[in-house]
Amino acid sequence: MDQLLLNIHPPSIKSLENFVIGDNFEAISVIKKFTTDKNLQFFYLWGVQGSGKSHLSSVVKNNNILVIEDIESMSDIEQIQAFSIFNNCKENGKKLFITGSNSPNNMGLRSDLASRLSWGIVYQIKALTDNEKKLALLNHSKQKGMSSNVKVIEYCMKNLKRDLHYLIATLDALDNWSLKTKKPMTIPLLKKLLETKE
Repeated sequence: MDQLLLNIHPPSIKSLENFVIGDNFEAISVIKKFTTDKNLQFFYLWGVQGSGKSHLSSVVKNNNILVIEDIESMSDIEQIQAFSIFNNCKENGKKLFITGSNSPNNMGLRSDLASRLSWGIVYQIKALTDNEKKLALLNHSKQKGMSSNVKVIEYCMKNLKRDLHYLIATLDALDNWSLKTKKPMTIPLLKKLLETKE
């Protein structure tokens, strides 16, 4: 069997166009403005795991902007270094984009660093609801002309990890395998694909 079909992974190129916005229209609009507006220097984005922070960080990095991800996981020494980076960016007029799991004062960070996180724009990115993910998967299937049915998507939502890019990549892999084997996209075919992947 073609191992490439079993290599389920998210798309390598992240963009605002392939980010499913959900209830984050305002945040995405401001991020877009941040990447181009010279007067906006600092942006702190926070949200739960799987809400899309890494995707948006990649978009910002592609605009040659310095990014610090998951600031809550930094050690005390790393936090001191991050504090210095803030000051350096401030002095040299450079942009800085930071992500974390919670609002600045709710992660147990050094007080001076927590203060810096509030210097610029602060936004929460909200995770997609299950219904929004389901609609996104149905839309993806429709756009790619897949013959997948609602039951396959509901099975994926119920039994696989809820990361949207993983779910989309799984559907793509199933579609590829369906075309190669000339079998319809069904739950049994999906189960066989996942078993072979393990």
